[in-house]
Amino acid sequence: MTHEIDHGEGGGGILSNNLLWICIGLGIFIVVGFILPTPQSVLDVVEKYGFAEKLIAWEVAHDATEAARKTMIVLGIIPMAVIFFATEAIPIGLTGILMPILAYFLHLLPRSMVGKTFAGDAPMFLLGVLAMGVAVVDVGLHKRLATWLLGWTRGFLVPIFVLCISMAMIGSFISAHAMCAFMTPVMMAVYFGAVEAKSSGGEVKHDPALAKFLLFALCYALNVGGVGSPAAGGRNVIMMGFWGEYNIPMDFFTWMKYGFPMVPILGVLVAIYMIVLFGRKIKTRDLTPGLSAIKEETQKMGKMSYAEYVTFGMLLLILFLWILGGEELGLGGPSLLALLIPVLFKTTDWRKILGGISWDAWFMYCGALTLGALLKESGAALWLAQSFLKILGTVGMSQGFGLWVGLSSLSGLMTNFMSDAGTTALLGPIVIPMGIMTGVEGEPWAVGLAVAFSTSFAHFLIVGTPNNAIVYGLGIYPDTGERAIHPLDFLKYGFVLFIICMLVVWFIGFLVIFNVVGFPEGILETARGVLESGVH
Repeated sequence: MTHEIDHGEGGGGILSNNLLWICIGLGIFIVVGFILPTPQSVLDVVEKYGFAEKLIAWEVAHDATEAARKTMIVLGIIPMAVIFFATEAIPIGLTGILMPILAYFLHLLPRSMVGKTFAGDAPMFLLGVLAMGVAVVDVGLHKRLATWLLGWTRGFLVPIFVLCISMAMIGSFISAHAMCAFMTPVMMAVYFGAVEAKSSGGEVKHDPALAKFLLFALCYALNVGGVGSPAAGGRNVIMMGFWGEYNIPMDFFTWMKYGFPMVPILGVLVAIYMIVLFGRKIKTRDLTPGLSAIKEETQKMGKMSYAEYVTFGMLLLILFLWILGGEELGLGGPSLLALLIPVLFKTTDWRKILGGISWDAWFMYCGALTLGALLKESGAALWLAQSFLKILGTVGMSQGFGLWVGLSSLSGLMTNFMSDAGTTALLGPIVIPMGIMTGVEGEPWAVGLAVAFSTSFAHFLIVGTPNNAIVYGLGIYPDTGERAIHPLDFLKYGFVLFIICMLVVWFIGFLVIFNVVGFPEGILETARGVLESGVH
């Protein structure tokens, strides 16, 4: 059997000129990091908020001026990293490795801290999730998952709407990253069954547009579910913790009143957007053969095998530990069981796990974590946030709807460069006092929700969320092993969706839900009292 893959898009032109993009990225880095004078505003932030003192204590800088210069170097790394990640001017995993290399050789962080960004909870979590995807596919459990979730659907539109709505709603309550790992192989199995059924003469003619369509629909549907409840992610819990510090706590179901009504709407819009975006490009417009083929294969498999039971039990165990393990176990510890259990119970060979893990995706994500640490610890992220907030004040967006739009825009953009939890942890302590000082009732909750909601929309950079890294790493053609999506695809297809999601939050969330649900009386006075007392 022969295989043909006509990738069609992005094969030539300026985007394929790697040397050009390497020169552009390095040029911007050198200009910003080493040639441009340090703005006084950068020096002020570094001195006022203790970054200089911290960097001096770490022996990273000798004085405040040198500390501010290190901040400028970090600000120069950001555009270079974005260019390299998006264009693959150098291999994407190597771009990830470049981040700690720069941190080491330019002495931007203590060496022990640089190492921790590659060996903390988040890298171990992604490593385990990628291994989980390999184990699920190896025993064939992904076919049963496809049958359980989509086996009853037919045609093209119904499976897509069912997928997007169900994944968005499920992603509000359990780990979207885990669902992404389970379902990415399912999407590729459905895809392959559909194109194989349409092919003739023993030659599989691939439909790259359909593969991208299915993978991005899954990824983005899971992303948008993050607004639905505090269980959707750590950033929501972090924001709830900040409210608690001001004695204005929000409970689980109150959060759902504000966030969950948007989830099915966002799920539907993801489906519609993907259909409009890819509709004319897709050649295979019937998923029924793929769904039927998987259903038939599942029936031929008979009852669940020993390997499937072990793998399914492993998934349940990891989910259970994620939910109940709390801070003691984190996410990384339970995830690593996906490396141990398949080998220990002899369901998947160790070499197969090592060979199946996308190390490119893993190194890329670890590099993004290093970049996030550089942004936070150098003061670069705070300087960017404060610069943006000053702009808001000059254009009359200092309270109410204008402030919510501005803060959610800032948070949404930042979460594509930093982790969602990191973005919330950085902005929360800044925006809640801003909300208090406006004097508008309910504002402390409103600004916090504005920041937290938009961290779910890391659609347009591959480093924005583990979901993006997972579909990139596990989204491979079953017969050839080639990747179905490329890093630049996230920017090409995700940015417009990012805008659409922001519009939903602005007009349905802020203008409708906030007004219908309302805000409790007294939270502004309570929070103001805590702020003025200085005891929080």
